[in-house]
Amino acid sequence: TEIITPNLYYGNERGFLLQNTLFRCGGAAIVLSNKWSDGRRAWYKLLHTVRVQGTGEKDYQCVFETQDEEGHRGVRLSKDIVKVAGKCMEKNMTTIGPYVLPLSEQIKVVYSLMVRFFFKTLRKTLTSAGKEKWAVNLPHPKVFVPDFKRGIDHFCIHAGGRAVIDGIEKNMKLELFHSEPSRMALLNFGNTSSSSIWYELEYIQEKQTTNPLRKGHRVMQVAFGSGFKCTSGVWLKL
Repeated sequence: TEIITPNLYYGNERGFLLQNTLFRCGGAAIVLSNKWSDGRRAWYKLLHTVRVQGTGEKDYQCVFETQDEEGHRGVRLSKDIVKVAGKCMEKNMTTIGPYVLPLSEQIKVVYSLMVRFFFKTLRKTLTSAGKEKWAVNLPHPKVFVPDFKRGIDHFCIHAGGRAVIDGIEKNMKLELFHSEPSRMALLNFGNTSSSSIWYELEYIQEKQTTNPLRKGHRVMQVAFGSGFKCTSGVWLKL
């Protein structure tokens, strides 16, 4: 899924030079089947998949293959990539949440959205009525982040760098053993892009002792790609 040799950049523009140092070669192969007879020897069962594709100009341009001013071809990474990735992942988690979260967490999410909508509407009403002072003093409820740990046992996070893993770990309130597979994949293989989530699944299955994989556990994989897109999948250990 990641081959850097054909796209090696020979110019001097900083936005293009990042690709030469950020990525490593990587790949993974998985055997999938939809035959019920293969269920006896299958290791995992795919429960849910969600893909979110950005449609804005920034989404399209943040990872873009083009030429620099001197005609050298390469992949340009923009400064907006972190913000774009965050919004794309937020939409993805919002979509897949109802399928994996327990009802108690879903109720909290709905309540949080209702409260935020109420104060937003009230703020607009007061502003239009000329009572800006009252509108400014209204509270700003924080965005509620559901606890995905209540529905997921293991996480395979796109190993795009330490900052990416740290950010996702903080925002989703994950434990250290949840992000351990991603950190070990980054340490041992570097940033192999979307194929890193399969390196991490292999680590969970074969090597992790802090959070051993057991029958019935659910594993969530989250990966990013150019375009910009975010894809997630949930597997059940058989």
